[in-house]
Amino acid sequence: MKKLLIRWVILAVSVILASLVTQALNLGFQTSVDGVGSFLQLLVGVAILAFANATLGKLLKLLTLPLNCLSFGLFSVVINAVVLIIVANLKMGFAFTEKGTLAGLFAAVVASVLISCISAFLNRFVSDKKDD
Repeated sequence: MKKLLIRWVILAVSVILASLVTQALNLGFQTSVDGVGSFLQLLVGVAILAFANATLGKLLKLLTLPLNCLSFGLFSVVINAVVLIIVANLKMGFAFTEKGTLAGLFAAVVASVLISCISAFLNRFVSDKKDD
């Protein structure tokens, strides 16, 4: 249970760091963490993102399997970006400033790749051994 909470916080930190990088690049992915209440809202949004990625993301990847095979798996990045856009529209701690444009999709792709990379890097410091 402790590892689940640690990974949940790691994903929230990954979203915050990805937001900082995309804001520095002026892409339009932002988080609003002003206090404890907004951080708790971000944690709920991250939990929704993880659930949507585990359910909707897997379903979309299954439905687009031929396209994913043709693109050597690169279409998975677009699916992750679409799931991120869907969850960001709920305004649960993170959002996109530009919606419905190609720039918004590019920002979502960059943000999803950054979230994945930062999360993978930080999760390397959490052991996979069973809790004692």
